[in-house]
Amino acid sequence: MIVTTPSQQLQNALDALDAAFAPLSESPIAVGGCGYCYADADLEALAGPACLVPEKLIASVAVESIDHWDQFAALYRRLTPQIVRLLVTGRLHVDHGLVASRLLAAGWRDWPAPEQQALERVWEAWWRSTLHEHPGTGQVTEVLEAVSVSTGSLSPWLAVWADTRTEAADQHLGAALDQWLTGRELPELRFGFYDELLVGTDLVGWLLTLDEGRIGAAQLFEIERVAYS
Repeated sequence: MIVTTPSQQLQNALDALDAAFAPLSESPIAVGGCGYCYADADLEALAGPACLVPEKLIASVAVESIDHWDQFAALYRRLTPQIVRLLVTGRLHVDHGLVASRLLAAGWRDWPAPEQQALERVWEAWWRSTLHEHPGTGQVTEVLEAVSVSTGSLSPWLAVWADTRTEAADQHLGAALDQWLTGRELPELRFGFYDELLVGTDLVGWLLTLDEGRIGAAQLFEIERVAYS
């Protein structure tokens, strides 16, 4: 029996994502876009095999306004493996919520089943890997925002967090609470670049169900104050 670590499972999921999109990513397409922001050479590169597009250009497409492209959804879908790999490995230094919002705009939930399933497997592996490593390649709140906004649901990811009894998971929890409790905005907290997903109420309820000892006394006091005030 071969046992793989969470980080290896993530690498395997990223490789499977590449494979699922290979027929699409390797076929040349016509790419039209803003001629002011992108030179002809950029558009030519985007039209060729996705694996050959420079990282800097991938990062630009990842966050660019939708109206900069003639066929935004098709372009974003084609570059999704490259965008996601850069995001997951900490090489895409942009708002995680924005990438999730762009994926929603690209209609990823309507893509062919193999592509959807491959992306979902990356999200699950990324989340589990994050909870097993501290410090990691990104903040746990950013990872949670990306996976929950893109899938439209917070609860499954919180359930995994509750079941992950690692020291790293609890360290991430403490750091997340430091962030969420700052400014006393937890009940109204939203995820997503456009605030698509209201998560505050669900987070408060979930935090109060965690086993004793996972949250420090001072933070727990503040959560209870927020919940019952």
